[in-house]
Amino acid sequence: MKMHNFKLKESGLNRFFGPLESKIMEILWTSSSDMTIKDVQQKLDEDKAINFNTVMTVMNRLVEKGFLQKQSVARSFHYKPVMTMDAFMETQSKELTFDLIEQFGSLAVTHMVDALDKVDPELLDQLEQHILNLKKDR
Repeated sequence: MKMHNFKLKESGLNRFFGPLESKIMEILWTSSSDMTIKDVQQKLDEDKAINFNTVMTVMNRLVEKGFLQKQSVARSFHYKPVMTMDAFMETQSKELTFDLIEQFGSLAVTHMVDALDKVDPELLDQLEQHILNLKKDR
């Protein structure tokens, strides 16, 4: 699932979602089970009071966008993420990387390698090993 809006100046999940969407997704990803709208609202209320209808609207939009599944259980709806947070981040980082390389080619690769060296030199060693493994498999 490809995100259409990536906010460069934001951080974490806010790069992909609006602020309330991010909080809702984080709550659902850290939950050990499906949750109702009321469950999520109560978790959100620990920060500040958020209207039930607002939470319901945002959660249903996340269903429409394909990020949440909605299931009728007894007399309520239960929601759960379509994929784990790790799977989501993996998918998004892969899509972003492909888009950058498709648009900017070797410039993007050069800047990524420079960033690896500045952020964590060990990542540069991991990249080198990954490239060697890819060349072996050809």
